[in-house]
Amino acid sequence: MNRMLLPAVMALGAVSVASQASAADVQVQAQGPVVDLSVTKSVKSAPDIVAIGAGVNSTAPTAVAAMQANATAMDAVVKRIKSLGIDAKDIQTAGISLNADYDYDQVKRQQVFKGYRASNRVNVTLRDVKRAGPVLDALVAAGANDISGPDFSIEDDAAAKAQARKAAFAELQERAQEYAKWAGYSGVRLLQVGEAVMNNRPMPMMKEMAVAQDASAAPTPVEPGLVGTSVTVTASFEMTR
Repeated sequence: MNRMLLPAVMALGAVSVASQASAADVQVQAQGPVVDLSVTKSVKSAPDIVAIGAGVNSTAPTAVAAMQANATAMDAVVKRIKSLGIDAKDIQTAGISLNADYDYDQVKRQQVFKGYRASNRVNVTLRDVKRAGPVLDALVAAGANDISGPDFSIEDDAAAKAQARKAAFAELQERAQEYAKWAGYSGVRLLQVGEAVMNNRPMPMMKEMAVAQDASAAPTPVEPGLVGTSVTVTASFEMTR
């Protein structure tokens, strides 16, 4: 929220004094009114990496049987991932779990034990976004029945951040000058500036895809679109004569 303040002392921080083991407040004296502003700018770019999750859920009457069945099925999925030429550093186990499985008996109004459910998931990073659809299909065909993603992003978004930051700061200065003019002042002096960065990533989710697929079916369509990198810049300006 934009707000104007009466002349005030703006505390910018503290400087450590090593020789005396104490801290002194650094202050900037504002002679004129102060205006606090915040601007967010977003830059959209084509993604160059995509993350997907693949896992297996298995059920069995006993905990041991559930884990064994899950291990066998997940081993096939991991081998399929590696056979697609995906680097080992881009494959990471995301979680392994084992839980008792229950149904609710509506007649008796109580939970009924069914057995155990084991799950194992991996996160996979693809450095060719065009492969997302075919890779997802290959993993499902290999036995994965718990799929998430795709999550598109930019591996190095430094340039996008710089562009958004520059645009946000330029608008801040323009707005500050407008406020000063409206208030009868001729210019502004920057007192304080800060920023926050947010990566806006489209994350369509796919869950529990059927394992059996028609070999003649078209591959899963995946559209990468654009991803946004947003920078919010905040600043305080003193109005000057």
